Amino acid sequence: MPETEKMSLVMFSGDLDHALAGFMLANTGASMGMEVSMFFTFWGLNIIKKNEGVKSKGFLKRMLNFMNRGGTKRLTMSKFHMMGMGTGMMKGMMKDLKIPSIDEFIAMAKAQGVKMYACTTSCGLMGLDESAFRSEVDEMVGAAFFLGEARKAKISLFI
Repeated sequence: MPETEKMSLVMFSGDLDHALAGFMLANTGASMGMEVSMFFTFWGLNIIKKNEGVKSKGFLKRMLNFMNRGGTKRLTMSKFHMMGMGTGMMKGMMKDLKIPSIDEFIAMAKAQGVKMYACTTSCGLMGLDESAFRSEVDEMVGAAFFLGEARKAKISLFI
C-alpha cells in the first residue's frame, strides 16, 4: 500500500490574505487525501488565537498582546487595507461569491484532519499558553517536531 502524501505549511504571517491562502491549500490538500500539518509561528499565531483576547503575565507581554490581540476577526489585508475599507471589501466580496470565511476554512480543515500546531518558542516569547488558542489547535510543539513532520512532506510551504 503506498504511503500517504504529506504537506506541511509554516504560517508566519497573520494577514487575512495569507491565512486564506494557507487554509485554501490545506483544505485542498486534505480533500485530495494528503496528510496536512500547519505550524503557526510569530505573527501567524494571530490566526489561531481566540477572538476574546489573551491575558499574559509580565508587563511587556501584556503590552504586546494588547497591541497585537489577534483572532480571526482582527486579521487585515497585507496590502490595500486602507484603514479597514480594503479588508471589509474583501470580506464582502468573499461573502457575495460564497467563499468561506477564515473561521469556516479553519473548521473545514479540522473536520478533514488537518493538524494545527502552535510554536512553543513564539508562544513563550509572546506570553501565550494553550488557553490563548482556538479549540481546533492540536497542540503546542517546537520547531524540531515540526521539521520532523516537514522532512516527510512532499510539499512544504512558508506563508
